[in-house]
Amino acid sequence: MPLLPGAEPYRHRGGPVGVLLCHGFTGSPQSLRPWADELAAAGYTVSLPLLPGHGTRWQDMQLTRWEDWYAEVERELLTLADECEQVFVCALSMGGALALRLAALHGPTVSGLVLVNPSVRSDTPASVLLPVLRHLIPSTPGIANDIAKAGATELGYDRTPLHAAWSLSRLWREVRHRLPEVTQPVLLFHSPQDHVVSPANSELVLSRISSTDVTERLCQRSFHVATLDHDAPEIFAAGLDFIRRLAPAHTAGVTRVESDDHHG
Repeated sequence: MPLLPGAEPYRHRGGPVGVLLCHGFTGSPQSLRPWADELAAAGYTVSLPLLPGHGTRWQDMQLTRWEDWYAEVERELLTLADECEQVFVCALSMGGALALRLAALHGPTVSGLVLVNPSVRSDTPASVLLPVLRHLIPSTPGIANDIAKAGATELGYDRTPLHAAWSLSRLWREVRHRLPEVTQPVLLFHSPQDHVVSPANSELVLSRISSTDVTERLCQRSFHVATLDHDAPEIFAAGLDFIRRLAPAHTAGVTRVESDDHHG
């Protein structure tokens, strides 16, 4: 299937600090592209992959499972780790669950996490029916495009494929189990008015991770896709400050190039 325009993965080769961005369930790189562009402009090496089954049509996602989505971000993390001296992971929604699993399993390879409305649990009582329901109904209405800002649109599926939703619930269970293994610095943004992922998700993450360097910020003017919403500039700016604080020797590739030229 051809990719939806705007759903393309994105890569930028910058300096010695890398940033991996993970998009959400039924979404696409489009929801994080402005953030990726900001990071690239600041001189970082950036990877924003397209998760398998995403960015085409929802039927394609029925054939994929959480292990496929995780394998994609893990491959990109290891590629960045080969190229860079430090790697940070920024994520939205389900991407947050993938990012937390990367942090738990890859330890020092991940220098820090910036999470926006991470999802780690179901907010729908009906989700307990998913194991059976997925064999009876192929899809339910979509969750994309929960944005307060007028004129802003998220490129995502208008249907939620239930085989994939069932697999997502299994990812959540796996990630919740591993939250105490997360020790990296964390900057977590969440929207009090989120119609997709309840604040209970962020509370759960913050209460169970073992990280001691933790900052929580509220996106008061945004809904779920805060990276395309009113609070996006604050998310991008605070994310940059977070990375600069934790990678002070290489605040960006640009400064390193200048100093190398100076010595040359």
